[in-house]
Amino acid sequence: MKIALVHDYLNQYGGAERVLEVLCEIFPDAPIYTLLYDERMTGGVFCNREIHTSFLQKLPFARKYHRVFSLLMPFAVEQFDLSYYDIVLSVSASFAKGIITKPYAKHINYCLTPTRFLWDDSHRYIEEFNHPWPIRKLVPFFITYLRIWDQEAALRVDKFMAISNFVKSRVKKYYNRDAEVIYPPVDAHKYYISNEAGDYFLMVGRLVPYKRFDLAVKVFNAIGKPLKIVGDGPERKRLEKMAKPNISFLGLVSDYKMPELYAHAQAVIFPQEEDFGIVPLESMASGRPVIAYHGGGALETILENKTGIFFDEQTEIALAQAVGQYYQTQWDSAAIRTHALEFDKTIFKTKIVDMIANE
Repeated sequence: MKIALVHDYLNQYGGAERVLEVLCEIFPDAPIYTLLYDERMTGGVFCNREIHTSFLQKLPFARKYHRVFSLLMPFAVEQFDLSYYDIVLSVSASFAKGIITKPYAKHINYCLTPTRFLWDDSHRYIEEFNHPWPIRKLVPFFITYLRIWDQEAALRVDKFMAISNFVKSRVKKYYNRDAEVIYPPVDAHKYYISNEAGDYFLMVGRLVPYKRFDLAVKVFNAIGKPLKIVGDGPERKRLEKMAKPNISFLGLVSDYKMPELYAHAQAVIFPQEEDFGIVPLESMASGRPVIAYHGGGALETILENKTGIFFDEQTEIALAQAVGQYYQTQWDSAAIRTHALEFDKTIFKTKIVDMIANE
């Protein structure tokens, strides 16, 4: 059985790339097809793989400013020749599901989300990304075209898998397709419980507007508790200007150091709505609770008052009250970690192998 892996673009290392990394462990001989590839920005994780890129790889600045080239991506992904393969497994939050396969081949899409900037996040996308004025005026017309293509691309998928029930409902709404839920892999066993917690709270992720780092910065400015922020992104300079000295920005941190940061944190702050959310599970695998916004995939992984605390509104008052509630709650680190182990990558691997075997 000949298998290929397809990914939107490999120019950063986040949750989607971690999924692909585990799929590479399951299928060590499967080549990767992706629109763009940047070895440095993916930390060299895929440097030993056979990688096929699109013509976009040769365009100046495409790897750094890939969103500017969104209008070309449908055409680019359709140029991949996958006629050799029996099964094509795409991991996609945007364009990879649009690949074209032969009639006898099986195309399985692991849907991270229906393309957010085309559907429920389209208005926020236009507002938050600093496109030049002429481009901002044209974006709505481009989005209409891309929505039509996106729905057509969804028809090319033989089987949808979704990363959460939250995403499953969105696949049904926007593509009118059913999906099987297989939760993303978490390498829970590389995290550990520490007997000595530090005095700081922790946030981890790409510094982009929807992740609401600004909300946490405002709250911790007010309450004065130490907050460490791991990650980088376009919001970093603005956030650093806002932050008081009790808030430190660590930038990108290696995977080797992250378990220690999680283990010694008081709790992890997670104020955004995510389709799933790996960070809360990494925190829980370290025995540390999560203070999370009551929405999205967090509802499927966090047990209220057992492994974390929810707040109902993305406001400073709501988050500050949740931090206060953290101090009033007794936490069982061993029980928190036990819950996280239910999402370990060994379970993901077993489900993927079983699913492929039954196709």
